[in-house]
Amino acid sequence: MSKETLISHLRNIPDYPMEGVQFKDVTSWLMNPDDMKEIVDSLYEMYKDKGITKVCGIESRGFIIGAALAYKLNAGFIPIRKPGKLPYEKVSIEYKKEYGFDRVEMHKDSINSDDVVLIHDDLLATGGTLTASYELVKKFNPKKVFINTIIELTNFHSKEKFPKECTIDSFIAIDEFDGIQ
Repeated sequence: MSKETLISHLRNIPDYPMEGVQFKDVTSWLMNPDDMKEIVDSLYEMYKDKGITKVCGIESRGFIIGAALAYKLNAGFIPIRKPGKLPYEKVSIEYKKEYGFDRVEMHKDSINSDDVVLIHDDLLATGGTLTASYELVKKFNPKKVFINTIIELTNFHSKEKFPKECTIDSFIAIDEFDGIQ
């Protein structure tokens, strides 16, 4: 299946969650078993030889593909959650969003210094949550950290916000309004 075919299956929702935003709804891919299989299998091929020991999925859509990918990689799955969702002792970080502040959290025993971590989310747009998640994971001093998203909205230029040593890969790179690149 081509990336163009996947893009044609992606649901776009104009003016959500606010006017002017073209929301990319990946749940249209999750409902289609062929699309979901293509995404998981392609991401597995990207990371199968990287020694990944933990996959961190960002709440909430990052949980779905992240958990499936962790299974295929024979790695542990770690949820990165919003405040108040994790029952055990936590490590957290606060970050600025375009309309205020938010926080992400992980259990304090999630990662150790021998781990090779893949942080996964569905989409890279402004990069706020993904940057905070990267900084949170780095607090654990893992051996290596990779970042992956299914979609990168290139018009935001968010990869520039990350340190140069940070590896960020996106399965599909598109301009929010123009389509695949």
